[in-house]
Amino acid sequence: MERKQLEALKIIGIEVRTTNENGQAAKDIPELWNKFMTEDVLNKIPNKINSDVYSIYTNYESDYMKPYTTILGCKVSSFNNLPEGLITKTIDISNYAKFTTKGDLHQNIVYNKWVDIWGMEKDLNRTYKADFEIYGEKAKNMSDAEVDIFVSVK
Repeated sequence: MERKQLEALKIIGIEVRTTNENGQAAKDIPELWNKFMTEDVLNKIPNKINSDVYSIYTNYESDYMKPYTTILGCKVSSFNNLPEGLITKTIDISNYAKFTTKGDLHQNIVYNKWVDIWGMEKDLNRTYKADFEIYGEKAKNMSDAEVDIFVSVK
């Protein structure tokens, strides 16, 4: 884990309101990914800086067990020409703890890393503003992927 400050991000994508209670997120988030892929959302996003997909967790009611919003989208240079059905989100400049997970995406490596992160709750001093994963070039080979996870901290 390393700590770093990141610049503000502008994201365009799709969203779902969910919660980790009763396993709801385990249903909602895969459905959101399915929608993202089957509706070719990536290619509908205007003003993309690159094709990295951000999976963002934000608008937390409290902590990771209470309702929050998940957004799948891309970093953009502006919110101009927003297509119908897509949303915008600005993530303010903030401090983050960065984690990296490597391996087979089908083996829940990202979720397993989140379980580790949740276990560090007291040590991390989380702000619950916006946390995110980045699925870039290193994540394209799903059986040998690398995904960075950024957790907002004080």
